[in-house]
Amino acid sequence: MAPSAYSFMLQKGITGGFAPPTPEALHTVNKEATNTTLLIASQHRPIGESSLQPLAPKNINHSDAEHLVDELHTILKDLPTEQPPGSQDIYGLDTSIAWQSDDLEWYNGGPQGCGGGESSVQATDEQKAKFKRAVEIVNELVGK
Repeated sequence: MAPSAYSFMLQKGITGGFAPPTPEALHTVNKEATNTTLLIASQHRPIGESSLQPLAPKNINHSDAEHLVDELHTILKDLPTEQPPGSQDIYGLDTSIAWQSDDLEWYNGGPQGCGGGESSVQATDEQKAKFKRAVEIVNELVGK
């Protein structure tokens, strides 16, 4: 079961190189312990634009999303991250997820994206499938 308070973020567009990555989308989901709703904020970069454009924030009832959040929390607890952080996109989806709660701090992709060489940790095909499911969960929550 997911904790009563948590925050997570998904960023599409994490691979870079000499230049930092150019994100295509950024979604954040926050739940405070005293609230029964999730606050969802999203930004997208329209084709041809150089910066992210915010969409109107929205709230969804936590009880409508709890099963998805629990699944996401469970998946992330079992997945490795690249070592050193930001070295390589080990899941191959050009996407990062960052989770913060009392019982779990998890992020892949590093704060400035990926592009710093090869990771000493590589994801298995099963782990890649689980990470893909985690991305699907976040996108489903954002789409509610």
